[in-house]
Amino acid sequence: MRVEVVAVGTELLLGQIVDTNSSWIGEQLAAVGLDSHYQTKVGDNPARIREVMEQALRRSDAVICCGGLGPTQDDLTREVIAEMLGAELVLDETIADRIRAMFASRGREMTANNLRQAMVPTGCTTLAQQPGTAPGLRCPIVVDGVEKVIYAVPGVPYEMREMVEGSILGDLVARSGEPAVIRSRVLRTWGSSESALAETLAGRIEELDQIGNPTLAFLASGVEGIKVRITAKAGDELSAMAALDAEETVLLPLIGHLVFARDDDNMETVVLRLLAERGLSLAAAETLTGGFVASRLTAVAHAAGVWRGGVVAVSPLTAADDDAAGEAAAVELAESARHQFSADIGLAVHGAPGSGVVHLAIASNDGALGSSLKVPSDRERTRQFSAITVLDILRRVLESEA
Repeated sequence: MRVEVVAVGTELLLGQIVDTNSSWIGEQLAAVGLDSHYQTKVGDNPARIREVMEQALRRSDAVICCGGLGPTQDDLTREVIAEMLGAELVLDETIADRIRAMFASRGREMTANNLRQAMVPTGCTTLAQQPGTAPGLRCPIVVDGVEKVIYAVPGVPYEMREMVEGSILGDLVARSGEPAVIRSRVLRTWGSSESALAETLAGRIEELDQIGNPTLAFLASGVEGIKVRITAKAGDELSAMAALDAEETVLLPLIGHLVFARDDDNMETVVLRLLAERGLSLAAAETLTGGFVASRLTAVAHAAGVWRGGVVAVSPLTAADDDAAGEAAAVELAESARHQFSADIGLAVHGAPGSGVVHLAIASNDGALGSSLKVPSDRERTRQFSAITVLDILRRVLESEA
């Protein structure tokens, strides 16, 4: 069963509203084992809406059309669907009464144009859920002798989600006749480029291309590193999870040294968990990053039991200072932060703005470790790259002590 998503609204194309609905719908479809290969955005133009819908129906078994069900002249989805079906729009009195009741319950006067939302193409049925004034529609349609279906839902996210979860997903699974589960796992890596990862895993990717399931994909995510996503399709939850476990077992000997987290974990949650498991506390001193390390750490709910505090200072370094001087200064800062906040571990990020080099240090009772690396030239990427790298160094130190 292939399901396509069409998002309607000129505001989406202009960037005035970000289309989060399509990504959410795609996630829900995958969770119940339904394939979704295309998502399309189209403006409020009847000819273009119809063109996109007809194209979607040619290559998919079902289409979820999101948006364009409001009361105004530019809400055209129901009219386009009626035209595609060769159907009339008929006032659904039950829906009309429901809309009137909604306005009355809010003490507001209903304008006549709101009854446009109660117009339903003949042959279509309304969805049971109606959290707002616009009903959702289920519209069977025959394309080249094959029965397919269009679902039309409002663009308001909470209204759309209630309809998708309440009616559409179950209907689609029943239509598919082949219940399946699609699950994904993300391995988050730091310290390698996307191209290098792809080269390392080229052999395995070729094997999976022959097998077809599971699959691997790379997602470059900036300061969050390169994500390696494993996706498996199976008949049930246990089988899908077992397939993910098996594939991860294959991948870890190849890239395990680069993997710092899985799924929703990030570098700071992993570092804080490792510190907590070992009963260690942490403090930091930052010049080049301006408190970015502390900001990431303190954004984590359980940081309070580990994080002791941080210092943000102006760097006395200049671009003329060599790496040895920079590393020595970073070590001194890390030691100072550790003692000032009575922490077990101090870390430091230090450097001269615009130099293209950052000096990192970690200090503990066992000694101090300093290093230098080249960083991106623009200030924001410098801050982000430096912060994630020093935390990754700390992670590796902590894991090596396990």
